[in-house]
Amino acid sequence: MGMASRTDTRSPAPHDADSHDLIRVHGARVNNLKDVSVEIPKRRLTVFTGVSGSGKSSLVFGTIAAESQRMINETYSAFVQGFMPTLARPEVDVLDGLTTAIIVDQQRLGADPRSTVGTATDANAMLRILFSRLGDPHIGSPQAFSFNVASVQASGAYKVDRGADRTRTVKRTFTRTGGMCTRCEGRGTVSDIDLTQLYDDSKSIAEGAFTIPGWKSDSFWTVRVYAESGLLDPDKPIRTFTKKEMHDFLYREPTKVKVEGVNLTYEGLIPKIQKSFLSKDREAMQPHIREFVDRAVTFTTCPECDGTRLSEAARTSRIGKISIADACAMQISDLADWVRGLDEPTVAPLLTALRQALDSFVEIGLGYLSLDRPSGTLSGGEAQRVKMVRHLGSSLTDVTYVFDEPTIGLHPHDIERMNGLLLRLRDKGNTVLVVEHKPETIRIADHVVDLGPGAGTAGGTVCFEGTVEALRTAGTVTGRHFDDRASLKQTVRTPTGTLEVRGARKHNLRDVDVDIPLGVMVVVTGVAGSGKSSLVHGSVPAGAGVVSVDQGAIRGSRRSNPATYTGLLDPIRKAFAKANGVKPALFSANSEGACPTCNGAGVVYTDLAMMAGVATTCEECEGKRFEASVLDHHLGGRDISEVLAMSVTEARDFFAAGEASTPAAHRVLDRLADVGLGYLSLGQPLTTLSGGERQRLKLAGHMGEKGGVYVLDEPTAGLHLADVEQLLGLLDRLVDSGKSVIVVEHHQAVMAHADWIIDLGPGAGHDGGRVVFEGTPADLVAARSTVTGEHLAAYVGA
Repeated sequence: MGMASRTDTRSPAPHDADSHDLIRVHGARVNNLKDVSVEIPKRRLTVFTGVSGSGKSSLVFGTIAAESQRMINETYSAFVQGFMPTLARPEVDVLDGLTTAIIVDQQRLGADPRSTVGTATDANAMLRILFSRLGDPHIGSPQAFSFNVASVQASGAYKVDRGADRTRTVKRTFTRTGGMCTRCEGRGTVSDIDLTQLYDDSKSIAEGAFTIPGWKSDSFWTVRVYAESGLLDPDKPIRTFTKKEMHDFLYREPTKVKVEGVNLTYEGLIPKIQKSFLSKDREAMQPHIREFVDRAVTFTTCPECDGTRLSEAARTSRIGKISIADACAMQISDLADWVRGLDEPTVAPLLTALRQALDSFVEIGLGYLSLDRPSGTLSGGEAQRVKMVRHLGSSLTDVTYVFDEPTIGLHPHDIERMNGLLLRLRDKGNTVLVVEHKPETIRIADHVVDLGPGAGTAGGTVCFEGTVEALRTAGTVTGRHFDDRASLKQTVRTPTGTLEVRGARKHNLRDVDVDIPLGVMVVVTGVAGSGKSSLVHGSVPAGAGVVSVDQGAIRGSRRSNPATYTGLLDPIRKAFAKANGVKPALFSANSEGACPTCNGAGVVYTDLAMMAGVATTCEECEGKRFEASVLDHHLGGRDISEVLAMSVTEARDFFAAGEASTPAAHRVLDRLADVGLGYLSLGQPLTTLSGGERQRLKLAGHMGEKGGVYVLDEPTAGLHLADVEQLLGLLDRLVDSGKSVIVVEHHQAVMAHADWIIDLGPGAGHDGGRVVFEGTPADLVAARSTVTGEHLAAYVGA
């Protein structure tokens, strides 16, 4: 009997599980957000925009992503949570419909000397397994190909207690074959001390031969130990020392000696310098000491491993003619082709995984890197794209990807590719949240959230939610500037001189000769990986009064703020001290004036073990950070805590005239206002600033230096379209005041504003490294001979 056919024309009722298609945020108050409520569609691409400092990161990273991560961490046992970073619950009333968040931010990859692009991703680990299986001759396990693993051999005996006076001795030997080069310990470079910087060998020790800062001739611990040790003749010029005397002078092991009846330790000069100077963090040194160390210590490629970091055995084991050192030194796009040519059934799954990882690099526009590139040398944008490599081939769906300006460091040509990747992640069924300023990426959004209207306390509200088309007519700051197009300059400045670069070969540069004009605004551009930073940072002659403002992170704790970072607090403390007849240290919350209860932090931290620690405002000083008696001292009718609570604009007026007139402080405040940070309060912790704000704070700090040439690395990073105009005005003022400005930049508005453009290319990696155009922006647009020319012509509507 046949089965009865059944037809049902009714459409099934929607399932309850499909009704959760929004992430709902109500009453968010993190940082400067003012009770923000938004509803974000899931499985769509939502772009968050607004001026720098309007609260985008506070909403996306500080609220949505932070709560998602905290809730995932809470699913682990208390034991595991004890090892994880503790996250506080964001200040928000309702957070509904969250999914697992994967954060791809611009935090630089660790600058550990042992970390490379290969070790930061899984590519290096897979290569090591490949070589341990297929390498000829076979030298051992994957560890034998790792430059972070040293070879170890040990042997010994231990006793096993069997009870009732019965013990058994067991002998064991242990060996581990690692791939680390023994000379440089896997670093690829060896440090060498330039002896000519330590002493003048034509003089004797008694005549003051030492040129080391801080080594005074009457100091027991330094010069007199050498002069009166009895091991050396203090009156003999150093260049006439015998071989034995020279060895004692430079390398002698620590030896007890008596100087004027006092027992002291004599040690050779080189180990002494290594202990007293080279074991310290370079950043923490005083400027004159740092200058000495930079002069005296040279880092040269390790002569034993030729910079590959690997032992001889690891370098001689090959697949075909390629060793693991050769594979890591190849450009990733070439390495992907080589791996594709390997056909070995025994490691087929491994080869497939390795091919996918390497192809992801190429697809994301990083095919020009090599796996042995130190991860600390990557730019913020490159670091972010390296992190993306992991997620491209992922089979996870229905997760939330959170990106922080993924277009940073990308040429307009590369932005199209990045847009394609964001859309691909969305089309797999993921929610993609992007903090972004570039119109090219905002344009592809399904939904836009515009925060503002201003920055800092003037921001923190939602000005617009909706489609891109609606944004264009919305009348918000972003909407008004969305279709802005800079026009080419009618006239360009005449150079006052040139900076000559000859035979530049750093990284991928091909013997580049170029004359960079001075006294004008020069923009160096080209696709990502074409060699711009290598040219500007690596080849422009050092010295020559060059002030370099790069994208490196500002180091600062929650005790640091714009006033301490820019040196503004010094003249303010002195002015308070002078007006009140007390010492300046009282007006520092990190020194004598600190509130004793909270040690000048303004908050008291309570550690709650595996749960997030709680910060409560200090009851003693009510968050003002100073001891009560300090606040009795006034300047111009304000105490120090009231001054630190002022915004830059307010403080600039306050220190301009009257009793509080302080020219030194006013100059610094002028610079902060010039770079568009007028809304920041002087005492705001550095940890609460956005990436764009930190870079402009750094620029303001450098503007006081006496350099003649300013080198800026992508100053528009993190800047809203409206802020870019202000930045261009600032750069113009710098040039008009007689400075030379060299900008590494992709933003078409900055290119159009330049007096001279140097375009590198034509491609990235070994396809780049040449100057493909130098001239005025108008000539570049007219010629359209390069990728940059095409995009700039389209931008200015030529």
